[in-house]
Amino acid sequence: MPGDGSFMLLAQDGRVIEWSVSAEETFGWSAREAEGRHISELLSRAVDGEGRWTSAIVEALSTCSPMIFHVLDADLRILEVSGVCTPRPSYPVSVIGGVFTEVYELAVPAEEKVARDVLRSGRPVLDHVVRARVPGDDRRARYYSLSYIRVQSLRADGAGLVVLALDVSDRVQAAQRLRILEAVRDRVGEQLDVIATCRALTDAVVPALCGIAVVEIIDGVVRGEDPPLAPVEGDVRLLRAAFRGVVSAHPVGEVSRLPDATPFSRVLTDLRPRLINVKPDAPWLSADPARAASIAQSDAHSLIVAPLALRGQAMGVISFYRRGAEEPFEKGDLDLTADVCAHTALSIDNARRYTRERTIAATLKRRLLPQRPAVTTAVDIAHLRLPGPGAGGAWFDVIELSGARTALVLGDVAGRGVATATIMGQLRTVIHSLAALDLEPDELMARLSDTAARLADERAALPAGDSLQAEPLTAGCLIAVYDAVDQHCTMVRAGLWDPYVVYPDGRATVVRVPEGPVLAGHGHAPFPATTVELPEGSTLALCNEDLLMPTCQVGPLLVAGIGDSLDEVCDTVAYALRDRDETEKLLLLARVKALPADRVMIITLPTRNEAAPLARSAARRQLAAWSIPEEEAFTAELVVSELVGNAVRYGAPPLQLRLVLDRHLTCEVCDAAQCAPHLKHARTVDEDGRGLFIIASLADNWGTRYGPDGKTVWAQLPMSPST
Repeated sequence: MPGDGSFMLLAQDGRVIEWSVSAEETFGWSAREAEGRHISELLSRAVDGEGRWTSAIVEALSTCSPMIFHVLDADLRILEVSGVCTPRPSYPVSVIGGVFTEVYELAVPAEEKVARDVLRSGRPVLDHVVRARVPGDDRRARYYSLSYIRVQSLRADGAGLVVLALDVSDRVQAAQRLRILEAVRDRVGEQLDVIATCRALTDAVVPALCGIAVVEIIDGVVRGEDPPLAPVEGDVRLLRAAFRGVVSAHPVGEVSRLPDATPFSRVLTDLRPRLINVKPDAPWLSADPARAASIAQSDAHSLIVAPLALRGQAMGVISFYRRGAEEPFEKGDLDLTADVCAHTALSIDNARRYTRERTIAATLKRRLLPQRPAVTTAVDIAHLRLPGPGAGGAWFDVIELSGARTALVLGDVAGRGVATATIMGQLRTVIHSLAALDLEPDELMARLSDTAARLADERAALPAGDSLQAEPLTAGCLIAVYDAVDQHCTMVRAGLWDPYVVYPDGRATVVRVPEGPVLAGHGHAPFPATTVELPEGSTLALCNEDLLMPTCQVGPLLVAGIGDSLDEVCDTVAYALRDRDETEKLLLLARVKALPADRVMIITLPTRNEAAPLARSAARRQLAAWSIPEEEAFTAELVVSELVGNAVRYGAPPLQLRLVLDRHLTCEVCDAAQCAPHLKHARTVDEDGRGLFIIASLADNWGTRYGPDGKTVWAQLPMSPST
């Protein structure tokens, strides 16, 4: 502030905030006229005809202003310089008379164009930020806000320029660092994958912050293991997860330990970042020759090594290099890299936790899925599973039923993770238990839905703080039961897509199965069943998504692969779906076979006492025709006799005996009664009640299934032809 009391108060952008009475006298403007004007607008009154500052302006502006004031002639040569709290900065004498753009090492063509446009048009340019180097200043280049204004009648040469330069390096660098940090926060952590997170970091900081970035992660962290506490032991191995720059010392993906006595190993010891001026003779370079060679080849001269750490646990190391003409790092960059590393470490920890949960869920699901699908002579099975991100809830089952029948089950629980895999395992267990009861497909689906509803109620009853409590339980299922004797398939679905059939002659169609409600859904709507004929050689396809819709082109692939094995067809479909991995996909293929007619015997029996002898006689002849060994044939006759005897005593006509020879020998007796037989443990003095007990003792399995015309009691014996 000058001694005579004249003063002006300027904002950071150079506009007048306050204006003293003495300043009014100096410039000829009232306070009302001056306030809000840019300081550059005053300079037309500040330069005399010789290009020099008037004494009043020198006293009023140069003494107290943070700006540097320049007067340029029409050739952009400097006529006068003053400011920065002195009448003239301590510049070399050669500055006066020098070309403005050359003196400040500006981008010559671009800056000359700005200055000459102002000279030509007279329109001032204000707050034009450039990167420049002040003459005589050995420090790095800084950022200046330049304001150009044309001054008329400067010497005899006509118009000239007044240029104000305000050092805004702190403001510009703070804005740059904020932009870098915002870019890191926007891009890093979008994906719950450790490697993808590291790659996103290198993409965000190169070239905005540095010319080279290297991210090295402790190998166990990538697999979801807990990070070790610092100090980290020297034998810990790190994975080079991401690199962006010129020359990499080691290939991305390589796992190795960090050499001792280097800044990188020291960072993992004390979790303290380091700013290093890279010199060719630095002793730590000799400990890692490959890294030293890449640093020399890339012309790197400045390095910040920072830890990736969270709650005292070390996850890895990030190395930021500046090279070539890039400015060396300074102390302020350490704060920026600390913020960058903190956000990245949190993102990596989230990804690590997700990886661990996904691994647990995938392992759990792998254990819960059928390790070896049931082998049946009625169908050939192949499946295609495309996992997608995370462990989803899709599953399938192939369950062998009595009487050469096979149940094909495909289900999908919405969601992913451990909870989803657990629900999947529970539903799969329930299906196996219900299938053992020989229920009809629609009844089996209804009871499965009841179980799913109870599981949903249990989830809803969890404490409010449990995150699982707010996630609804939703699942879909499709059940198809194929009978190899009559070549019929009965299907029922709950929420999933319609099945697809490719017939042996090349015809293909979508089987329209009425859609029932999803499992655990609201209401108690029925699950209607549909029965279709499947000739031998037909291929049935079940899927958890719309893979068989025309847009996916999977249907034509199934038709084209009618002569190929099902495994080959699955490979072909997998190749076609290689880019559709956003969700888990499961495709189950079943190529059906017919049981030869000579492997089935059916006879109708009377309802009198002679039914049992007739049944034994017919069974004996058929077992001989099938070359069943004598001892096994005797057991089968006994089982047939007991089944027929129970049907005569407790059943209702008509009675029918059926023998089916597949991998097992199945003995079945049908009658019209709906009452269920009960296994009794007869006492020693009882004369009857031992029929089913004998059957249960001799057979591998036995049971009862119900149909619209009555019931069938069956027993399965481990028999096979001797030839």
